[in-house]
Amino acid sequence: MQEATALARQMMSLLDLTSLSGRETSEDVRHLCGRACSPCGRVAAVCLFPRFLREARTALDRWGIRGVRLATVANFPAGEEDSARAVAEIELCLSNAADEVDLVMPYGALLRGDSGFVRQFLRTCRKACPVLLKVILESGRLGSPDLIRTASRLAIECGADFLKTSTGRTPVHATPEAARIMLEAIAESGLPVGFKASGGLRTMADAQVYLDLAAEIMGPDWIGPGRFRFGASQLLDELLRVAAQEGEPCVGSA
Repeated sequence: MQEATALARQMMSLLDLTSLSGRETSEDVRHLCGRACSPCGRVAAVCLFPRFLREARTALDRWGIRGVRLATVANFPAGEEDSARAVAEIELCLSNAADEVDLVMPYGALLRGDSGFVRQFLRTCRKACPVLLKVILESGRLGSPDLIRTASRLAIECGADFLKTSTGRTPVHATPEAARIMLEAIAESGLPVGFKASGGLRTMADAQVYLDLAAEIMGPDWIGPGRFRFGASQLLDELLRVAAQEGEPCVGSA
């Protein structure tokens, strides 16, 4: 039981607690932030649309929650090909005090073979983004191992701080096969790039698959919130339930 609780605490520390439905209210934001810390630890970040970031920081401060980063999204979810618009969205994120930006790669250009466009797009966005930048490959749309590998290498080349699998808005989300390719690209680069598995992770067993892959390819000491994240808010309830079985109530603060 103690081993399961320790695993739940580890996963909690790697979680980006996310709400990007587009239907959020101020009450929803406060509730989400209240769940960012519990007796089994705190999440790595809360991820919301830019307009909610300042409200989220106020809510975290009101709960007395420290050390939780503010993450948001740009060029989301479609991965459009207008770099000027993407830069404007990044600037909006920054003006709302984002600590991290999850940027969707224009994967459609890669599907039609225009890697040069993708490279220029990502370089332009990287230049505009001084905070931590996670590049969302939308690996389920890319489909083939070769395209996922190409997208991974392009994102790393253009300065991504993290590679992220998906937006969670497509039929195929994170898969172990895509994660392996992405982690191998990170390992081959020798650069301090992280990995985020996002979409379709609902249980600790789902999440364990990605922890095991990261430990196999990068080594267990590599895993931590500075290098590894889950975008899997549905996982939170199970983490809290497992940790509570140790005997200490472990419920969200909201």
